Amino acid sequence: MSDPQTQAAAMADAACGVLRMARSLVESRRTIDLGGLQDSVGRLCAATFDLPYEEGRAIRPKLVAVLAELDALEKALHMAAGRGQKQ
Repeated sequence: MSDPQTQAAAMADAACGVLRMARSLVESRRTIDLGGLQDSVGRLCAATFDLPYEEGRAIRPKLVAVLAELDALEKALHMAAGRGQKQ
């Protein structure tokens, strides 16, 4: 992997970790602050767009994993909002 590709892959791994932690906190009925998440994901997208085509395709599975973690967090937030309305 090239250095920019390695950095983009590391950014994707870090984003997955942050999203996993956020989901875990939500599922534990803890409050989370999503401030900065948009900037972090934006930097990941920019880093990925800057890669040559083949290098970008090589980290596609990591980007798919970020999307899956984001979807899981969204689901957890909806479930938590539903719990809050029932109380």
